[in-house]
Amino acid sequence: MVDASQIKEHMEVVGADGVHVGKVDHMDGDRIKLTRKDEAHGQSRDHHHYLPLANVSSVDGGKLWLSADAANAAQLFEEKDGSPIQDRL
Repeated sequence: MVDASQIKEHMEVVGADGVHVGKVDHMDGDRIKLTRKDEAHGQSRDHHHYLPLANVSSVDGGKLWLSADAANAAQLFEEKDGSPIQDRL
């Protein structure tokens, strides 16, 4: 498992295929809180989404690498209460 202390604010989140998925806002317990807005990924949300730390495969090259490719990454995201997101990215 990835050491949460390696994860930094505004670190880029990429899928296993290297495609941009989002940016880290900060750690929130054992989950990563993603920024609400990410112009590079076309995201303009009214609230944050979360990513369980268990879905991160590595932190390398200043990027947080997910265990899924970018096309499937939205399936890993959660709402604040831990439920799956309703609006797929």
